[in-house]
Amino acid sequence: MNEESCDDPSTAGHPQHPAPRSTSVHPSVPSTTSTPLPSPLPARGLLPTGTLGGRIKERPEDFLVEELPLYEPSGEGEHLYVGVQKQDVQHVELISILSKHFNVPSRAIGFAGMKDRRAVTRQTVSIHLPGREPAAVQLNHPQVMLLWMTRHANKLRRGHLAGNRFAIRIRGLDPLKATTVWSRLKELARIGVPDFYGPQRFGYRGNNHVMGLHVLQARWQDALDELLGLRGSAFPERQRERREAFARGELATALEHWGKNDHAERSALRALISGRSPEHAVLSGGSIVRDFWIAALQSAIFNRTVLRRLEAGTLGTLLDGDRAYHHRSGRSFRVDASMLEKGSDVLPRLHAFELSPSGLMPGRDFAPAEGVPGEIERAACADFGIDQSVFANGSLAPTGTRRPLRVPVTNAQCEGGFDEHGPYIRVAFDLPAGAFATVVLQELLGDQMTEGAERDRAAEDRAERDRAAEHPAAGDGSLDAQGPPMTDAGDGTDGSPPV
Repeated sequence: MNEESCDDPSTAGHPQHPAPRSTSVHPSVPSTTSTPLPSPLPARGLLPTGTLGGRIKERPEDFLVEELPLYEPSGEGEHLYVGVQKQDVQHVELISILSKHFNVPSRAIGFAGMKDRRAVTRQTVSIHLPGREPAAVQLNHPQVMLLWMTRHANKLRRGHLAGNRFAIRIRGLDPLKATTVWSRLKELARIGVPDFYGPQRFGYRGNNHVMGLHVLQARWQDALDELLGLRGSAFPERQRERREAFARGELATALEHWGKNDHAERSALRALISGRSPEHAVLSGGSIVRDFWIAALQSAIFNRTVLRRLEAGTLGTLLDGDRAYHHRSGRSFRVDASMLEKGSDVLPRLHAFELSPSGLMPGRDFAPAEGVPGEIERAACADFGIDQSVFANGSLAPTGTRRPLRVPVTNAQCEGGFDEHGPYIRVAFDLPAGAFATVVLQELLGDQMTEGAERDRAAEDRAERDRAAEHPAAGDGSLDAQGPPMTDAGDGTDGSPPV
């Protein structure tokens, strides 16, 4: 999985589920055949296609993210609020570090959004410490720093932030191209950006949504084959040996080849080796991973809705039957024809970016819009060969929500320059909670933009295997039953669970 903009208030109403009872299993149990799902990524953007290219995230300090708080802590209460800076550290690894430092279980730690690994990020977390102060204030860790501490009455929850401030250095571009980048950024600041989920939401294989559908449909062997085997989505060639070992039923051999950050894969293999069922193996990664997969399917469908509205020219237009999204409150209301007539206050609020059309994140508590907008939302589901019933039934069904089709880009800046690593173009901007900086960057730079994190993945994989060979007794860094670390996603806020 990948981490990215994941400050959505997304755990609301999502139940916790006990692990299934164990049964014997062999990975060669036949898998059902299914039609490959379409790409969850948009085929186009809002601006004319950019061709600048450029490279982002060549080093963590090139991608800075600072959380913008929704409120200030009161200074009193059972929860210790801590300002944290991390560099090149996965979100769930951060939770593990804080859990050990403050001597609390991971469930005692709250956060508003999960931040990207390959970045320097600042955010607030809460630690439930009723009636006691931390034994140690200073954290001795080379990549994590505690900036400040105070108290507050409630746990910090996902979505409890106003947004994120991004400052990003783009490499591989002539700094003189800053004028072109600035022109495109100003246009986005004027009209907003499509609220697409970025590629990080869907993982480096682009298949998190596939896993989500297998989980919701209880196709456990399909999920194992997708996660560990040769079937399903494309995978990096460096993984072929371990996947072939799984297909042959050589589970211990396959386990040896997965690195310490491949927590979902390692958890599933350990469960199979111990004789557990395919269902238990798939869900052994914990609720964070399971919910992230389901959220990716919701996100893929939402992206299709955004794309269809963009192609129809109605991304920023309210239609009869729409659910208008109020950006400040996060609530929506039905739009009828009378609200679109001259003299109504709805259209001025739309043009002032107070309101936007919304799209469905499918779930049991939310129905599609009406009229043409509803037809578009149902068609977005049909693109993946499913309908709303997939999200309406079963113990794992998410509650659902609505998300704006566009978001504002504010406090925009752009400049060219040089540093010890060479030339760069620096862009900075604010986005609301849950929005993806990489979507903005793709609008600015085009599809030829590349990420340094992807180029480093194979090298990290080899280094992890070398360390495991030198220290075979070392743990794999997983947390506990609350869920293991996820694979990175990449924007300032990594993936949210389903809503």
